[in-house]
Amino acid sequence: MTTSTPRTTSLRAAALLATAALALTACGSGDPSDGTGPAAATARIPTTDVVSGVKKDPAAAKLLPAGVRALDFVTYVNDGQGFAAREDSPLRKVTSLRQLCGLTVATGAGTTFETTLEENAHLCKEAGKQPYDVKTYAEQGALWISLQQGRSDVVMSTINGLRYAVRQQPGLRFLNEFKRLDVGFAFKKGTPLAPAVRAAVNRLKKDGTYDRILKKWGTGPSAIATSRISPPEVK
Repeated sequence: MTTSTPRTTSLRAAALLATAALALTACGSGDPSDGTGPAAATARIPTTDVVSGVKKDPAAAKLLPAGVRALDFVTYVNDGQGFAAREDSPLRKVTSLRQLCGLTVATGAGTTFETTLEENAHLCKEAGKQPYDVKTYAEQGALWISLQQGRSDVVMSTINGLRYAVRQQPGLRFLNEFKRLDVGFAFKKGTPLAPAVRAAVNRLKKDGTYDRILKKWGTGPSAIATSRISPPEVK
């Protein structure tokens, strides 16, 4: 008979969390079983966007203690920003957001993609072009339906999610990788869970489980050499 200490129990839980997340990263977009594939067109899924209008509250932000940091990130895969469009789209490769000027861009509500698009909206005006119109969706199924039905011209989302989604839906194609970024679990700053999860990810990497998961989902190029806690972003 064996007994589990709180430490070993925590590490096992962290390993399970890491394994699940590695699998979900690859299949989070376009998986018919989660309501994001073609079948979502007929599913009764609420599509009302209730979060994209939420903005930063300056008054609340001033109440934060000086020097506070929102979170610790434990990296587990390298993904990033990419684009997808219909087969009939004239777009072939997006190397600058200026190429989206005059188009309707669909993306997830409250995501870093929405933030990137909003922060760079000035590029079209500076180039003397019509601005791009950003449409945000709280539910992935609605996002893909908007593209299929022509209500959006292009989708901006995760590289791995886009690749998987277009494989599941005829008439769509992945355009290109725009910018790669490390993806991680978010934890409260200073929590002891962060080192535990980092150790779990690195153990999965060492014993080959990590690479087998990425191979299963066709996301081998997104492998990281080692998991780190809050590494600096590569510009």
